[in-house]
Amino acid sequence: MATIEYLIRKINNGENKAFQELYGKDHQVLKKNAKRYNDLLKQFNSEFGNGDCEFFTSPGRTEIGGNHTDHNYGRVLAGAVNLDNVAVAARNNSNVIRIISEGYPRFDVELSSLKPEAVEQFTSTALVRGICSRFKEVGHKIGGFNACIDGGVPKGSGLSSSASFEVLIGAILSQLFNDGKVDPIQNAIIGQYSENNYFGKPCGLMDQTACAMGGLITIDFKDPSKPIVKRVNFDFVATGFSLVITDTGGNHADLNDEYASLPTDMKAVAAELGAKVLREVTLEQVLDIAPKIREKVGDRAILRAIHFEGDNQRVVDQVAALERNDFKGFLDMVIDSGYSSYMYNQNIFPVNNIREQGVSLALALSDLMLKGQGAWRVHGGGFAGTIQAFVPRNLLEKYINTLEHFFGKGACHNLFIRPQGAGRVNL
Repeated sequence: MATIEYLIRKINNGENKAFQELYGKDHQVLKKNAKRYNDLLKQFNSEFGNGDCEFFTSPGRTEIGGNHTDHNYGRVLAGAVNLDNVAVAARNNSNVIRIISEGYPRFDVELSSLKPEAVEQFTSTALVRGICSRFKEVGHKIGGFNACIDGGVPKGSGLSSSASFEVLIGAILSQLFNDGKVDPIQNAIIGQYSENNYFGKPCGLMDQTACAMGGLITIDFKDPSKPIVKRVNFDFVATGFSLVITDTGGNHADLNDEYASLPTDMKAVAAELGAKVLREVTLEQVLDIAPKIREKVGDRAILRAIHFEGDNQRVVDQVAALERNDFKGFLDMVIDSGYSSYMYNQNIFPVNNIREQGVSLALALSDLMLKGQGAWRVHGGGFAGTIQAFVPRNLLEKYINTLEHFFGKGACHNLFIRPQGAGRVNL
């Protein structure tokens, strides 16, 4: 813990080692983030007084390989990015968590009651209550704290703002009440538990794990209670390509049923083979039984099962390509994954709103501009929101200008993989 005055000095207009590791070396970017941190300190001082406090960060994540594979215990390739949620927080010696988050009303969570509240479903309050409940259940300490949060991971951007928020809360609880000793993977599992059981959204574990761990990682969820996480050593910057996420601005409202249908369809096929999830069966088994179960589970479920089996293996092949420095082979597999999501997984646009196809349009533009020179695919959950592209530097300006001509200024985010996951900012 440190005084506000001390933290202001250490921020030093962004010219410090911690900021460079989190945000890169562009002076304008560092200056912008320094303002974020200083503004948070001013807000914290105004709302909660001039006491000791500390900063916490939690990155967004980019899904590089394995689209909708995690919820069926598959494999993924993911990385933490340089857009993050930042909090300034301090214990308040009470039994209440008080949070002020930019753009949202202040909310309090009374820790004397940790059961799910139906009226809180789909709210940040539910997420915090669920995280605290699970922390306590698994033997960790909890307590009241005050926090001001700046959400630098855009909501609906496909960079997992909700997962980033969840593991940010876990990191604060870990540091303030457990000496920072909560394992990042356990923090991720707790965040997923809260989103599933308190917030009310079915989700896999990839987003939370990538945000909690940091860096470029591959995750194998064969045993979801003990996911195997492996760091992948590859320098994307050295390739001469930029990682560009484009937010097409689609409306995420009323998409919960679309998202829920993906694991439901996949597990329905698995059940016909006597399995719980598709990870327990093979593509050959799916194809063998498919004619017999088409009427029962529907053709879309079979197509989604084919996607799972293909993308699950593709993650292994993508990691191998990166480890042998075969970037061209890796890019080819990114495109193959994107085609599979479009044709088989069918999570590019919602079936009840075919007029709005921003993701489809962004993919079409990327195909026209990058064919033979880059790679592109849907990013994250799909149906609306974002795409991801690997863009060579000589096309970067043209690519961004073209996509933003369609989707608005600021729709494109030029990102890099950052090493630090959710935790304290050591200024």
